[in-house]
Amino acid sequence: MSEQNKQVSSRTVVIVVGIILALVIIWAVTKQQPVEQGPVTHEQPPIARQISETKVDTKLVIPPKMSLKDIARRARTWGPIYESLYGRMAPDFTLTDITGKEHRLSDYRGKNVMIIFWASWCGPCIMEAPHLIALRNIIDEDELAMLAISYLTTTPLETPEQIKNFVKKYNINYTVFAANANHMPSPFNAVNYIPSAFFIDKQGKIKFATSSVVPLSDIKAILQAE
Repeated sequence: MSEQNKQVSSRTVVIVVGIILALVIIWAVTKQQPVEQGPVTHEQPPIARQISETKVDTKLVIPPKMSLKDIARRARTWGPIYESLYGRMAPDFTLTDITGKEHRLSDYRGKNVMIIFWASWCGPCIMEAPHLIALRNIIDEDELAMLAISYLTTTPLETPEQIKNFVKKYNINYTVFAANANHMPSPFNAVNYIPSAFFIDKQGKIKFATSSVVPLSDIKAILQAE
């Protein structure tokens, strides 16, 4: 074998041995250290699971006499809306709930009222529902009226049957309405984001209004604020 051929053969052996060593090292490393996996995505859980798995702290202590500005400043999941209406009388309206009982807003003078705008197809509304259920459980109806209004729509579809089925299936324990937005006064007929809520004081004035998901602790703080 010529000297040139010997050199070629030696280089080939070195390359092959190097490749084998590299493969052995890679195998050893991957065997000792688990390979990280990318995030695993899951389908959105059913509504029942979303409601049942939401943890609500009903024992959370709220500092007394917090100002509404301080409450809004610390908010993380919601924000104040319709601020120019604070202190004004809430426009009266009359609605019939899904059980057939008539309600007039002015009949609730002397107690606090929370008017919630929501829909059965609304994801954030579903997230807020456990907080509202807990609120109804800890504050008596004589102290707070909770009126949850879902407007009937075609896109997305919202019907009285859908609303009734939702209330029955998920044990909603506050008053629910299937209403026509055209039958409501301003600003209630112009709510363009859900969930939204209006807090009406005992004199019938708009105390505060919120947009997006308000946790139970913040709801309690708003109700207690002066």
